[in-house]
Amino acid sequence: METAKILVVDDEHLIRWTLEQHLGKEGYEVYTAEDGEKALEMVTDMMPDLVLLDNQLPGASGIEVLGRIKEIDRNIIVIMITAHGLLETAVKAMKLGAYDYVSKPFNLDEITLIIKKALETVSLRLEVRMLKDQQKKRFRTDNIIGKSRAIQLVLDMIQKIAQSDASTVLIQGESGTGKELVARAIHTNSARSDKPFMAINCAALPETLLESELLGHEKGAFTDAKAQKKGLFELADNGSVFLDEVGDMAYSMQAKLLRILEDKTFKRVGGVKDISVDVRVISATNQDLKDLMGDGKFRKDLYYRLQVVPIYLPPLRERKEDILPLAKHFIDLFNEEFNKSVKEISEKAREFLIRYDWPGNVRELKNVIERAMILESEDILLYEHLPIELVSGKMPAFSTYTGLNIPKEGISLEKVEEDLVKQALAIAAGNQSKAADLLGMQRDAFRRRMKKYGVL
Repeated sequence: METAKILVVDDEHLIRWTLEQHLGKEGYEVYTAEDGEKALEMVTDMMPDLVLLDNQLPGASGIEVLGRIKEIDRNIIVIMITAHGLLETAVKAMKLGAYDYVSKPFNLDEITLIIKKALETVSLRLEVRMLKDQQKKRFRTDNIIGKSRAIQLVLDMIQKIAQSDASTVLIQGESGTGKELVARAIHTNSARSDKPFMAINCAALPETLLESELLGHEKGAFTDAKAQKKGLFELADNGSVFLDEVGDMAYSMQAKLLRILEDKTFKRVGGVKDISVDVRVISATNQDLKDLMGDGKFRKDLYYRLQVVPIYLPPLRERKEDILPLAKHFIDLFNEEFNKSVKEISEKAREFLIRYDWPGNVRELKNVIERAMILESEDILLYEHLPIELVSGKMPAFSTYTGLNIPKEGISLEKVEEDLVKQALAIAAGNQSKAADLLGMQRDAFRRRMKKYGVL
């Protein structure tokens, strides 16, 4: 934080001078005012970070001035200076938004400590708010790119669901179509946006660990339960829980999820007390849940409870008109990330992008654009920059791989490996075993790399 500006407001000259000298030596930029009227003028003109405000002032009282300061800018920290024993005044000041209060006669070291703590706390609070604002900006509906009628319908659904009281939403679509992006957009555009969004991949964890992650556990519930742990549902109270790949949830766990949805209560693993929560549960799957029901792998009662409000995300091959706008969006994104200046896509490259079927959907398109921009330095994306499987319509055989041409400016080997992992997943439409086979790897080794690069 830059040098903090502090305004000292007190009608006693000696107190103003003492605080100005002391706080100046502490490195603060200090200003003074002898009454409320002057203080409000200075607040409007200089917007201090913190105000030390005496309650006993000529004219308007300190409490009145506090209210006016909060009207000007509620983020200004106000610490009240009150006469000894006036606890009622201090409590009223705190209710009106004062950060803290000190009583006369005060200790300079005490005031210094309170000021330091206040500035650190508010700075952290503003940083958190900024991060939340960035998240909201990232997951606004205008970041879901597409002009096709199918995507416009999805955007309309997101807005309606976000503003509704719907407690369950089911998003269906192939891998890479953007199901988590839609889930986050629903949360971000809802009244729950200031509360947590907790996400978990139901296929990535064994049943016992998934139960502990969702419901939490009590100390001693099992061998490694060294302390009590809150689960995602408890942490997300009044917010949203995103259950990705819900079709892979174990059958016995499905019954526990159903109870949470119906009763809005659950017990931690090893617990006896019911815990009540209010969460919106957004589930996603790339599988046909009706087929899973027919095979006895998914509960019918849970299916009908989840799909009260369904959203279907069509594959990219069914909305070709969205390919070029998405490609342009990703170019803009990676121009900023890689400090490049790709301005357009050549006509021939556009033809190949539109012609390709995109089995990995939007995720695959993003990976293709990212790879092209990492490896090439021109200001136009040419068809020669596109991977061979895209321009030829098929994957080269593993045995015919002839190596990578390293650009003259060099390249990160880890970045190449990450790119190959993402490409393999995109081509295999999210099937990890097939993706591992494409790279000649064991599935466990492939999953370790997925975890390393944040894909899992």
